[in-house]
Amino acid sequence: MNLAVSESELPVRLRFDRPMTDDELMRFCAENDDLRVERDANGELIVMSPAGGGSSSRNARLSRQLGNWAEETGAGNTFDPDGSMRSPDAALIAWPRWNALTEKQQEEFPPICPEFVIELRSPSDRLTPLQEKMRLWIANGAELAWLVDPSRKVVEIYRPGREAEVVEGGSVVEGEGPVVGFVLELGRIWG
Repeated sequence: MNLAVSESELPVRLRFDRPMTDDELMRFCAENDDLRVERDANGELIVMSPAGGGSSSRNARLSRQLGNWAEETGAGNTFDPDGSMRSPDAALIAWPRWNALTEKQQEEFPPICPEFVIELRSPSDRLTPLQEKMRLWIANGAELAWLVDPSRKVVEIYRPGREAEVVEGGSVVEGEGPVVGFVLELGRIWG
């Protein structure tokens, strides 16, 4: 099913008679690879506009910093969005948890919540839904989640059992827990 919507109509939520299977979702995403697609816990699809040039560039710098650190330290496997399920802009899963998955699970939609996630707010993203998404990451098992908001030059830090901490205008944010030792240089993200 190829979806024909204009960017001015996005984001849009799609509800079907029954939730798509993972295979159906994979096909849907492949047929609509110009859109960002996520599936919520109720099986609804959330279709968002693709990232613009500025957001895409910032996301590449953010992902590269996390990926380089994870490779240097051997901390785990990092990800960028795969356009399906709930996708953070960057994530880390520790190697033992990743290696416990089957090869098929690793290749499709891994049934695992990352220990660490980063969401990068784009100009088209509304803040409240992103904050809710961060709380869902924590509720589903993430140990640490960062919402990086270049427009406000703010990083919101989410941890289990605590209110979000708001860090304004800093030049770096330092990891803890699953990413202790990781330092995200915000100057490269702010632009």
